[in-house]
Amino acid sequence: MINKILMVFIYFCISKCYNNFTKICEVFMKKKIAISCIALICASTVLSACASGGNSSESKNGKVKVRFASWDVAEDIDKQQSLVDKFNESHDDIEVVLEAYGRDFDTKISAGMGSKDAPDLMYMWNYPAYYEGLEPLDSYIEKEGEDFKKNYYSALWDYNSIEGSIYGMPVGFTTHALFYNKDLFEEAGVDLPGENFTWDDLRTAAKTISEKTNAKGFAFQMKPDPYDFEMYLWSNGTAYCDEKRDMKGKIDSQGSQEVFKMFQDMAKEEIAAVTEGNGTDEFRAGQVAMYIYGSWSINSLNEDNMNYGITKLPNFGSKPSVSILSSSGIAMSKDSKNKDAAWEFMKYWTGEEANKARIGYA
Repeated sequence: MINKILMVFIYFCISKCYNNFTKICEVFMKKKIAISCIALICASTVLSACASGGNSSESKNGKVKVRFASWDVAEDIDKQQSLVDKFNESHDDIEVVLEAYGRDFDTKISAGMGSKDAPDLMYMWNYPAYYEGLEPLDSYIEKEGEDFKKNYYSALWDYNSIEGSIYGMPVGFTTHALFYNKDLFEEAGVDLPGENFTWDDLRTAAKTISEKTNAKGFAFQMKPDPYDFEMYLWSNGTAYCDEKRDMKGKIDSQGSQEVFKMFQDMAKEEIAAVTEGNGTDEFRAGQVAMYIYGSWSINSLNEDNMNYGITKLPNFGSKPSVSILSSSGIAMSKDSKNKDAAWEFMKYWTGEEANKARIGYA
């Protein structure tokens, strides 16, 4: 059973994105970032986009209509709508319309691109899958002057680029970190993770917590996104592929085998829960003491009044811990009939005022 879990785990790490794998390898190599401080995750923004339906490029009031698709729901959409309204009120010639796709985001974006009726603007992270339907933004960015690009970390431009062109304006980013339940650590009599917390330390703590409480010590996902798992390989000095996109000597290396076996052993020893999702639900329910994730769950954990802590990823002894950089951007459809108007809104949405409003500092 455990071997089957491991094989499924490796299979999804490698083959889930097989059709775009060589492109993904190229993107991955640009997103490697060593983490020396957890401040990034605490200060990071997980932001969103906007717009709403209709095929016409001109609204009834004579304004140019720009459709902007978001994958968010509920309160996030309400906040986005208020920002869209503010933009529309200040522009006599442009009307941005919010389209909230939620869980149907990828399905609707794919269908729209296939029928050449995609929104003018859309939230984007999976550039290898969609970049052929997107408009390169390099010429727009160049027109804004040399200082424009300096407003963003170079790693964010790398993330929103593929095949040498920029396809998205950065709107948010987060690293990954280790979340831990302080109450479960205290109940088991285990010291909280420190600055130099290793994977061996994690396994020892997970074993004790699993034995002395009703919770598992750790949680990891059986079917992770490939880039989620590669940060563990990076931390152990290996990767899926090298800079030439060659997998030989990387995914089959001793370092990679050590990482896969470590997770296999934690499942076999029953000190880790192998979850269908990312582990947030189990962590919130007090069923696991530790899991690794980005900043997306912080609001829900705070709403639960959980007594939790965050620290950087465990390391493999002398090797520094390494995290992926998760980012999202605003992208423009190559089939948009209103590209100049769309760009005008992209600048607004990624500007200081809108950024502050989205993260609650306006």
